[in-house]
Amino acid sequence: MSYKRTDRVSALLQRELGMLISEELRDPRISFPTVTAVEVSRDLRVAKVFVSVLGDDEAIRSTMAALEDAKRHLRHELGERVELRAVPRLEFVSDTSAARSIRIDQLLRGTLRENNGTVRENNGTLRENKESRRQ
Repeated sequence: MSYKRTDRVSALLQRELGMLISEELRDPRISFPTVTAVEVSRDLRVAKVFVSVLGDDEAIRSTMAALEDAKRHLRHELGERVELRAVPRLEFVSDTSAARSIRIDQLLRGTLRENNGTVRENNGTLRENKESRRQ
């Protein structure tokens, strides 16, 4: 399967923005951001940049505000680094998928403990979970 142009541009922007944000932005409001994904519109005019931030809600808010303030600078730097006819307009979105997956994992582990270490198989039968015996 061949990659579409939007996929290639998304990967390029994710790599470049990740480097720009982590290595070149010197704003004290920014706390450990990671560019997790970039979705580019079909016409390549808009790039939705998903950013995961390590920290509490305040750290997330301040980092997202700093990125919003740095949009023009980041877009200019992208124009210098990448060979695109037009650099897409950047839209930053807080990516909470990591926090969501941790929460789901905690819920699943709690459910496993509540079931006294038994696990339901796909066919509906119960079996003892070997991991629960180690704990």
